[in-house]
Amino acid sequence: MDDENSLHLMARRSLLLLIDFQTRLMPVLSGGTEAINSAIWLGGIAETLEIPVWLTEHCPDKLGEGAPLTHMLSQRSRCFTKRSFSAFEAPDFREALAASGCDQLVVCGAEAHICVMQTVLSLCGAGYRVALVADGIASRRPHEAALGVARCEAAGASIVSAEMVAYEWLGRADHAMFDDIHHRYLKPRASEILNFPSLGD
Repeated sequence: MDDENSLHLMARRSLLLLIDFQTRLMPVLSGGTEAINSAIWLGGIAETLEIPVWLTEHCPDKLGEGAPLTHMLSQRSRCFTKRSFSAFEAPDFREALAASGCDQLVVCGAEAHICVMQTVLSLCGAGYRVALVADGIASRRPHEAALGVARCEAAGASIVSAEMVAYEWLGRADHAMFDDIHHRYLKPRASEILNFPSLGD
């Protein structure tokens, strides 16, 4: 198998998992705006590359629905409601993942030290390859997010940025979708002015 086909297979084995970006939770998170923007940006690229985008909602009766991300849902996408902190502990999610053929999960979500961390630990323990998007996660308190990331990395997750994921999914500049994705996603992001919000954003 040549390099191009190998890289294409890598993208086809990937799944973008967006954990608990919910309406009542997002306003209290430090870094929540950056996290959800990164998730939406990656979600658009995933949809273009026909990579499944899965969402979870934790106790939506209390935390609200994942309204800002529902526009991503397509035939390749699914939304799972859960009560366990780890999405992997929800039987319908675990069974659907096993049936999907995807063994590489790219994870964004909230909170980084609770539902995100517990999901990542479960996935790594079950033998899945996990990439945790550092600019796509948030918690109420930044120091707890940092602790969650450290636990995930120690368990075997790769800590990445949204842009790293996008370029690894593409793999090469002559990918059939590179020009389209570059025009709609990569170039606009590269020209953004970087802001460094306070810890209370």
